[in-house]
Amino acid sequence: MERTPETYFDGLYESDADLDRVGKRLREAGMRDISVAAGYGRLLTLLVTVSGAKRALEIGALGGYSGICLARGLGADGKLVSLEIHREYAELALANMRDAGLGDRVEYRVGDASASLDRLKEEGEKFDFFFIDADKENYPLYLEACIELANDGAIIAADNTLLRGKTIDDARQGPSVRAIRQFNLAIARDARLQGVHLPAFDGLALARVKG
Repeated sequence: MERTPETYFDGLYESDADLDRVGKRLREAGMRDISVAAGYGRLLTLLVTVSGAKRALEIGALGGYSGICLARGLGADGKLVSLEIHREYAELALANMRDAGLGDRVEYRVGDASASLDRLKEEGEKFDFFFIDADKENYPLYLEACIELANDGAIIAADNTLLRGKTIDDARQGPSVRAIRQFNLAIARDARLQGVHLPAFDGLALARVKG
């Protein structure tokens, strides 16, 4: 394997049995392991911890890798709501969360994320931290929903903002690429946000919702 800055830094950390289990079970189930990069998983835990977040919303559960990272930062009194369109992923994620000792901190809502977000608004829910890692064409919609559901000062994180280089290739004009470009521009210029983009791995956007 080619050594990169990312693999160098990842090699400094000891293996994590709970997170390794997620990848193993995804592969055993014949599911694609497209979980957030390990380095960004550690960053999520750190950001949730230092922000003092008590309620987090995750859009896209997959096998529970990011859910574990988020829940670890929330602490014993925190709550994670995770939106996942596929029931089999939500069930696998819950199993992995339970085996990591975090099952009591998460609530899965299965179905279309846009509909779930509308229900959360109707219920008057508010959150301190958001992680977006789902269908890329809806990233702009998800960003707007997160802002509406945010407590003052809430943090929004979103993965895959480079789309394996497609975002910066002007020849790529597919709907997902255009949506991510729109999303990235909003992170940079929306007056309601204080944003930053991290270019490592497949790109990560971070923003603070201004009070």
